[in-house]
This record gives sequence, structure tokens and C-alpha cells, in this order.
Amino acid sequence: MTVTIPSIETERLLLRAPGPDDFPVYRDFFADADASYFYGGPLRPDRAWRRLAQDVGHWHLRGYGLWIVEERETGMACGGCGLFHTDGWPRRELTWWLLPPARGKGYATEASRAAIVFALDHAGWPQVETHMDDRNEAARRLVLRLGGTAIARDTFPDGKDRTIYRLPRPSDNEARLKIAANPI
Repeated sequence: MTVTIPSIETERLLLRAPGPDDFPVYRDFFADADASYFYGGPLRPDRAWRRLAQDVGHWHLRGYGLWIVEERETGMACGGCGLFHTDGWPRRELTWWLLPPARGKGYATEASRAAIVFALDHAGWPQVETHMDDRNEAARRLVLRLGGTAIARDTFPDGKDRTIYRLPRPSDNEARLKIAANPI
């Protein structure tokens, strides 16, 4: 079975298919207890590998998923961003994570805007939503920068209550991107 994972170029980033060469990025992110706290970390390397495998498999099972976020100028992989829906969870979501050296540069905002456009224009989502742990202030600030609006509060299968935010389509000026199909 061939799955097409498109790559997306933004002004400074390349969002591309995850693969085995990206394991060090997953390993390093999930080994950092502070960086990965709201993403289920810290994790041992074998568990980080499983997260990478999950992200690759998600594209095959759902037709959308998480991209690796790479700096176009340096080619350095610095995190992940994309669309996710775990079976049994009530909602699809936009999600992202970045290694600490890549934070504070606007990469999460830039990558998220590209993922929102992809969800609406290519994945057939009628709207894009996200949610986070109530204590994740950095994620909440990003959602507000993206123009997110609180639309619901749900209890998730892990027992946590989360506010659901709807994310608007970025303006053409905010989301200049180029999408290319890449079968894997």
C-alpha cells in the first residue's frame, strides 16, 4: 500500500514525512522531562521509538498525521506538528512539539498555520480543533496567537477535563506555503 505524505514548505520551515532517521529528534525530545511533560514524557528510548512508529503509522491509518518540522535553512529537524486522532478519543486535533532550542522562534505558529490549511483544504476537515492540559500555558498562548476560540469543555478517556479550541483559517499572508505529494 502506498501512502502519500505531502511535504509543506513555509517561509522558514519544511514539514515532511517522519522516518527512521528522525529517531534522534524523538529520543532527545522525549528524554527531556521538562520539554516532554505535557506529551507523556519523559520516555525511555524504546518508547520514543514507538511514538515515532505511531506517527508514521497514523498517516497509513488515517490519511493525515504529524510531520517533522525542519528548518529549511539548516536542514535541522527540530520537532513535530500535524493532525492527530487517537481511536477512542472524542476529537481530532492539531498538535505540535519542539525541541527546546527551537522554541521562541515562531516555528510552532508557522507550522501550525500550515497544518490548519492542510486540514481544511486537503484532509477534508470542516474545522480544526486543539486541546491541551490546563497547565500547559505555552500551548494556550500559541492557541491564542493562532486565533483559537474556546468552543467546549470535555472529559477525555484519561480522565482529564480539557477546553476545546476551534482554530480559524490563517490569512493568506500568514500561511504562504507550497505543498508537494510524496508517496512512501
